[in-house]
Amino acid sequence: MIAAALLLAMAPVVTAVDAERAFAADAQRQGQWTAFAKWADPTAVMFTPQATWAQVWLKGRANPPRAVRWWAERSFVSCDGRTAANTGPWRGPRNGGTFTTLWLRQASGAWRWTVDGGDEVSRVGRVPARPTVRRASCANAELRRKQIEAAYDAPINRASPPGDTGFTRAADGTLLYQWKVTPDGARHQLAKLWTGQRFVTVLDQRIAAPPRR
Repeated sequence: MIAAALLLAMAPVVTAVDAERAFAADAQRQGQWTAFAKWADPTAVMFTPQATWAQVWLKGRANPPRAVRWWAERSFVSCDGRTAANTGPWRGPRNGGTFTTLWLRQASGAWRWTVDGGDEVSRVGRVPARPTVRRASCANAELRRKQIEAAYDAPINRASPPGDTGFTRAADGTLLYQWKVTPDGARHQLAKLWTGQRFVTVLDQRIAAPPRR
């Protein structure tokens, strides 16, 4: 298992699926929160359950004895290939669930995650032989621009700490990603891809508020 994780970590990171694999391998080799900080963009957001600046929350945080394992089942990618939303199962020592991670490719070519959130479910699927990748259309840029302006051209609400709503779009506008957290910690995540004629919803996830302690 250690050798397999090392091979994954050493493999070329070209796509967001490759980045997810390397990120998950680093969690096993280096520690869970160490890997999260390593792969996070400086402005990355995670949910605890409210929106939190990831690098602030992760700074100095001790790694758990055993890192969770996760793998991408589906990847939704912008036309230019530089923005992607990955989703799939995660599995811990005593629980499991699903995750969604928004990835951005930097000017340097390195991938960094910018939004990460998950939920807890009773059943976790198996590792797929090959994740399903769906890529946005590049067609009809002017029509796409008009639809973005009409429905999605809202500023990201990220104060300090980040607000409870966020909106991100790929640089080419072919992938849109929104999230919202309610005061009780319930969360809604939405991703849309451009087909060439309209935006279609490819992810619509609602995570219930955590139980009060």
